[in-house]
Amino acid sequence: MADYDFIIVGGGTAGCILANRLTDSGQYRVLLLEAGADASSMWIPIPAGFSKLMTNPRFNWGFETEPEDNVYGRTIAVPRGKGLGGSSLINGMIYVRGQAEDYDAWQQAGATGWAYRDVEPYFRKLECYPQGSDRRGKKGPMHLEQVAERFPIADAFLKAAVQDGQPYNDDYNDQDQEGFGYYQVLQHKGRRWSIAEGYLKPARTRKNLTIQSGAHVVRLVFEGKRCMGVVYLKDGREVKARAQRETLVCLGTVQSPQLLELSGVGRPQLLQEHGISVVHELKGVGENYIEHFATRMNWRVKNTITLNEMSRGLTLAGQVAQYYLQKTGILTLGTGLVHGFVKTSPTLATPDVQYFFVHASYANAANRVLDKEPGMTIGVAQLRPESRGTIHIKSADPHRAPAIRPNFLDAQVDQQSLVKGMQIARRIVQQPALQHYIAHETNPGKSVNNFDEWLDFARHTGQTIYHPIGTCRMGVDDDAVTDPRLRVRGIDGLRVVDASVMPLMVSGNTQAAVMMVAEKGADMILQDAKA
Repeated sequence: MADYDFIIVGGGTAGCILANRLTDSGQYRVLLLEAGADASSMWIPIPAGFSKLMTNPRFNWGFETEPEDNVYGRTIAVPRGKGLGGSSLINGMIYVRGQAEDYDAWQQAGATGWAYRDVEPYFRKLECYPQGSDRRGKKGPMHLEQVAERFPIADAFLKAAVQDGQPYNDDYNDQDQEGFGYYQVLQHKGRRWSIAEGYLKPARTRKNLTIQSGAHVVRLVFEGKRCMGVVYLKDGREVKARAQRETLVCLGTVQSPQLLELSGVGRPQLLQEHGISVVHELKGVGENYIEHFATRMNWRVKNTITLNEMSRGLTLAGQVAQYYLQKTGILTLGTGLVHGFVKTSPTLATPDVQYFFVHASYANAANRVLDKEPGMTIGVAQLRPESRGTIHIKSADPHRAPAIRPNFLDAQVDQQSLVKGMQIARRIVQQPALQHYIAHETNPGKSVNNFDEWLDFARHTGQTIYHPIGTCRMGVDDDAVTDPRLRVRGIDGLRVVDASVMPLMVSGNTQAAVMMVAEKGADMILQDAKA
């Protein structure tokens, strides 16, 4: 059995950051275990390659929700990145810190030490955004760029938003989030800048870091109430590794609670139903699942060329040549071009809905197949859903996916916010600045007008936007899984460091918050190691 100071389970966003920070001094021996492969594909550095990677089982675990009545019995895709770099290999690269109030709410919910004043330095530490104000990081490992490509219809959308009374906001990550502008993305000189590039690559040559890809951790090993290490599968055989100091679970919101339950940590009745011996009772494992739920509104457009046509035939060939010669053009685009953060009621202190505008529309969103005719899309997502779901094992088999039950649109405030957000999006599109381009609304269409019709459209068509959090919630109450130092409550030598520890949803895409959690978590781990 090999011995290490720290074992990191999962080579995604948080795992790569911990691997870098914990090996930096050369003092600690670290083992990084990742079930997927190395980040090797021609599509990974190409921003638009996400459409290829998102449906590739080599890079996506391909999870799905259980059928639920709230969405008329549909199963909904829950993509999770697989491979060194995790979801940063396949996501849309959008970078959103969230609102200061989000993190202040974490502290109020029992995550002491996680108020915005506590976490803001870690955002600056990870950012490399030279064009930002002094409140933005300039020299961090993660390169950020504002979306560089400009299109007339996108500029017209921004003008329409202003005509609707919405503010223009050039940097939604600097103090005030409200308003419209171009997204900031994790790219460098037109290439995807993944966690593997920013954090893992600089650490790979360190002698105190051992990386094992293709290593599927199947259970944690305990002696009494202390985690001693892990058992993982490598090339079809079981391998054991011992952690002298701590085992750090970084598998994300879907798989971190799964591993805890497979290892005997969770709800006793659930574990016993699957023949798993109870090591430690923690009723909150797999509870408090929160996810952003979004609808896509579509319009057929005219008097312009959209991505639908530009991604075909000779035009696409020209775009490919442009990208390889200049690192510009449509291959630099991810999932969002223009952002919008709006308040659906004047009584709200901060925005509660996020928009993703792109001049493209899907014929088949699940398979990433674009329409043949010109179109545009506005994705509409409620920022801070109150609906809560669960993620629990369905079997003691570590290769079987857990049961993901989001319980979307259960809370009335979620329904109201999403419907109002869609109504405001339609109102913006009806402003004069866009009329030169709009032919007609295709989804949901002009026949949808009252609240029940809007809500029905959302239940029939809404999807996740791949931001699961909360299933190993940190806090100080009896149902919290981790304490505010990310230690699993009641177990020594074990922490969870990933999106699953977030007690409440942040207002926007979650990758920035995950990076912050890992940076702050690394500091906590190193502080405790010296104590």
